[in-house]
Amino acid sequence: MKLDYNLNDYRYITDDTNLLAKENLFLLTAQNRKYFDKLDTPPPHITPSKLIENWNLDSLKVVGVTGTNGKTTVTAGIYSFLLDLGEKPALLGTRGFFANEERVEEKSMTTPSILHILHSMKMAKDRGCNYFIMEVSSHAIDQNRIEGLKFALKIHTNVTSDHLDYHGTVEEYRAVKSRFFADDSPKLLNKDDIKNITYNPKNAQSYGVDEPATFKVQAFSLQHGITAGIKHLSTEATFHSPMVGLFNLFNLMASIGATTILTGRNVAEICEVVERFAGVAGRMEVVSRKPLVIVDFAHTDDGMIQVLDSIKDQDISVVFGAGGDRDRGKRPRMGAVASKFAKKVYVTSDNPRSEAPEAIIEDILLGIKDQSNTRAMVDRAFAIQEALRELEENEVLMILGKGDEDTMEIKGEKFHFDDREIVRALLEKMRG
Repeated sequence: MKLDYNLNDYRYITDDTNLLAKENLFLLTAQNRKYFDKLDTPPPHITPSKLIENWNLDSLKVVGVTGTNGKTTVTAGIYSFLLDLGEKPALLGTRGFFANEERVEEKSMTTPSILHILHSMKMAKDRGCNYFIMEVSSHAIDQNRIEGLKFALKIHTNVTSDHLDYHGTVEEYRAVKSRFFADDSPKLLNKDDIKNITYNPKNAQSYGVDEPATFKVQAFSLQHGITAGIKHLSTEATFHSPMVGLFNLFNLMASIGATTILTGRNVAEICEVVERFAGVAGRMEVVSRKPLVIVDFAHTDDGMIQVLDSIKDQDISVVFGAGGDRDRGKRPRMGAVASKFAKKVYVTSDNPRSEAPEAIIEDILLGIKDQSNTRAMVDRAFAIQEALRELEENEVLMILGKGDEDTMEIKGEKFHFDDREIVRALLEKMRG
């Protein structure tokens, strides 16, 4: 990566040893140090901390959100609430980079390189932003892609099991997540999930539904969206949201708590703007109400549990698959979760990448003991069609795994594929 710099006789700044030149200043990071150390003549260089100083980025309040699920929704919630309260936030994550109400960049990695992050922070500062909200992945924590950043608030959503193809074990995955909360930075922790991490208690606050917490749900209803009464210190307030599902109650509590801590405003004032946030595309997104069809990004067994458990009072049909070249161990567990919650199960493809989709489907089916209500088919569009055709009145169809993705990756190629477009086209055809 090479970016404009124009400071101290250097025109550009880069973190790539292949782009070394007289006019380029080198950013030495934890990720590229091994390449830097092999150079015969080390080039002029600076660290991320020095770049933060040179670009005067300390004025931004940096907010980092990490967890197995909920990062995208919580960061988007905080961003939305701050906008509605008249603040000037920026947001960097899976959905891209936003500053104030402008989308500056399209989708990217959950947490990109530190040079990318700092450049985004510079653009946010240049646009007058005072908050910088970002998703922090376990890979980024492990690879120290957040080095030099001083967080005004670190937020924990939940930590279960994911990316075991990278981390190896659940214990290592949780240890990496816990590392993010080991310092004295202000923290907001999910009290109902606190057993899954270790943390430094200094400057820690919490939110919870069942457990006592700094921000505590006192009562709630999941009928026709989410309505909840909450208490923060001596203040009680109520909010309503069009979002659905118990896990989204947790996401909203994290967003409300974070906004209260960051702004110092009364929690009741924050609750007044909650209803304007409708959630994130591809996260419990209602594509059709009659019949009820919901698309969600859930692509792990834990993610599926959260999504399916949130609507367990209805008869569920579910379409899902598992990505190729990723953790194989979760596949049978995903099958077991689907068969536990759903009346009808349709197992299909989801970015098979270099693997044979039939083999992935076989792995999933190993977790489904009673397959009398299970169908398996490689063609995802056909699976959605069959699920819609067989959907009965008062059933809800959940299509999981891809969310707002609009491609399918097969054998190194990406083809256009959007679950939501497929659903709308099929329903139009069925009604026509």
